[in-house]
Amino acid sequence: MDFSLTPEQQALRDSAVTLARREFSARAFQHDSFAWDSLKTLADNGFTGLTITEADGGQGASLLEAVLVMQAVTKVCPHSGDAVQASNFGAIRQIANFGTKRVKDEVLTKLLKGEGLVSAGMSEPEAGSALTDLRTTARYDGDSVVLNGQKCWNSHGPEITHSVVWCRFGPRTRDIGAVVVPVDAPGFSKGRPERYMSGEQHCTLTFDDCRVPRDYVLADADAVKNMLSIFGVERLGNASRALALAETAYERAVEHVKQRKQFGRPLMEFQGLQWKFADMRIKLDSAKLLIFRAVANAAGEAPDPIEAAIAKAHTNEVAFAVANDALQAFGAAGYSTDLPMEYFVRRIRGWMIAGGSVEILRNTIAQDVFGTRFSQRRPEAVR
Repeated sequence: MDFSLTPEQQALRDSAVTLARREFSARAFQHDSFAWDSLKTLADNGFTGLTITEADGGQGASLLEAVLVMQAVTKVCPHSGDAVQASNFGAIRQIANFGTKRVKDEVLTKLLKGEGLVSAGMSEPEAGSALTDLRTTARYDGDSVVLNGQKCWNSHGPEITHSVVWCRFGPRTRDIGAVVVPVDAPGFSKGRPERYMSGEQHCTLTFDDCRVPRDYVLADADAVKNMLSIFGVERLGNASRALALAETAYERAVEHVKQRKQFGRPLMEFQGLQWKFADMRIKLDSAKLLIFRAVANAAGEAPDPIEAAIAKAHTNEVAFAVANDALQAFGAAGYSTDLPMEYFVRRIRGWMIAGGSVEILRNTIAQDVFGTRFSQRRPEAVR
């Protein structure tokens, strides 16, 4: 497999690096909320909607090109990487792939211009990884759809303008659907802002006879089967960000151990550290190869679910290990908040949960290994 970039792909990556260094580097670790300024800059420079067709207002680029931009921006400014994720890999793809013309005109256009922010409203207090246990309901009422329920763990929730809310149109698993809900819809409210250990904000979303236009329904049946293919794109965006931060932590640590002396010798001369850094390099290269495999084999820009699951699970774990080892190489300085090393560790840790936990991904991979589905539900009691 040829991993060399075409001249056009190299130019795109170089352009993203130049933009990030010029516009984002000065505030790389200073954002305490979503980087709206970065999102608008990305939109103004054609870096939103990369994987969305030109007919829908996107750039019509390949998934590989979107991954290259993600890694280039994230290595300079992780917060700006959030904006790349939101405008290329996340719930925006659900809207682009399944939205009605009205939704695309009224919602997608704003998102691509950097004037809106959408999250995926999936997790609930009693339904995290067990998506089919969700309790939020939806029912049609004339030209409207009415929602009742609650969502939690919505990254950037306090600042979103829209949410793709996963809900039940009936009691069966196949009745699960998804609806685009603007934050100004009647019956919609947000809970108090809270923070993850990464510093990102989240909040509860509540729907109390929340009413939105019927045209805002993305699916009212079989959403789990039909829409989850898009999650492979989100998972590769997640993995690409984790890899980018781990590479940055690794590169900083390499330079540190070249310069830092203890016992009258540079740290890099100690074999224990040499082997540690060799292992870090192996982990980073293996993660990059798995991401590139999933991207290269993506059919119609939707990656194979198993290849995406393998890439995300492996990258999440090795990226966290590399960032943690890089912090260790700095000693107490790495543990201090004066350097971003501890931030890299905290930030990467969250991606082992978001977008499909590494445990759930292993379940998916195991099912492919054995060619059968393993139910996680408790067997009914024998009577």
